[in-house]
Amino acid sequence: MKIGYARVSTKDQSLDIQLEALRRAGCKQIYQEKVSGVGRDRPEFQKMMEHLREDDVLIIWRLDRLARSTRLLLDTIEQLKEKGATFKSLTEQWADTTSATGKLVMTVFAGLAEFEKDLIRDRTDVGRRAAIERGVRFGRPSKMTDEQLKVARKLLKQGKSIRQVADIFGVHFTTLYRYLREAGK
Repeated sequence: MKIGYARVSTKDQSLDIQLEALRRAGCKQIYQEKVSGVGRDRPEFQKMMEHLREDDVLIIWRLDRLARSTRLLLDTIEQLKEKGATFKSLTEQWADTTSATGKLVMTVFAGLAEFEKDLIRDRTDVGRRAAIERGVRFGRPSKMTDEQLKVARKLLKQGKSIRQVADIFGVHFTTLYRYLREAGK
């Protein structure tokens, strides 16, 4: 069955052009909504994805109506594939997994997206290692300096309780325990 999906980003925009194109394409059922495509909170889209079955064809007017990023588009196409459904854009003729050529194009896109993800991960790792070599510390900043830890140790040796010392420095007692343990007491 041909199933259409139409979306506009704001309430004051019209779905008419998309709906007419989807009807002309032979869509028996059309899901429509007026919601931004940036987030993943698209109730009609979710409902449509739940109702798609094997051999269904999801038809959209343009790719940006379905997804706002390559990654989201590829994730959606993968979900369709898992259901045994295909997809077709009326505006972008190459975006059509009902044909061998369209499947090839989408496979190339998926490979490029994976390659891009790997490049980003590699650059991030190189940057992180370089930062560590420069002495950059990652994570939350410490609530206590080395000097404060020395004073805390002295106070503990003088008989103050861990809770009293923690209160003096404005930290939780478990935080003070952790810092002392990490500093080798």
